[in-house]
Amino acid sequence: MATSTWAIDASHSEIQFKVKHLVITTVTGVFKEFSGSVEAGDSFENAAISFEANVNSIDTNSEQRDGHLKSADFFDAEQFPTLSFTSTEFKKKSDDEFSLTGNLTIKGTTLPVTLAVEYGGTATDPWGNVKAGFELTGKINRKDFGLSWNAITEAGSALVSEEVKLIANIQLVKQA
Repeated sequence: MATSTWAIDASHSEIQFKVKHLVITTVTGVFKEFSGSVEAGDSFENAAISFEANVNSIDTNSEQRDGHLKSADFFDAEQFPTLSFTSTEFKKKSDDEFSLTGNLTIKGTTLPVTLAVEYGGTATDPWGNVKAGFELTGKINRKDFGLSWNAITEAGSALVSEEVKLIANIQLVKQA
């Protein structure tokens, strides 16, 4: 089976995370700078996927919070400027659903994660570029990756939840 190389079209993609704050609201953050590639056949099953994000591009709509997230309390961007993902399995579950398993590296710690993937389809844009769309969702425990800072409120609740929801809307552009 012939394979093609695809690259993330960053201008039509987004990488988000969501974390509970004070257990009552959700804070959303994004990584503004990222890249990735996919080697796959026409069905995308068994695709080889790699991804990298610049930790210094984190944006939660609060410069003070972003600075704290880049500090050694969380991502330690000075020592670990990128986070990365490399797939180990991309398994087709139905025509538009996949399961993506791979190794996620954050702050020097690499652990396996599994993400649900919804395939949005393939289309050709007005300039002749072949595009494919995917939405990925999953959860991790931030403490597993050494992002363990927290504070306790007067009522005894955690300031920041351990669970982090991951959401990525990815548009790929076919390279070859």
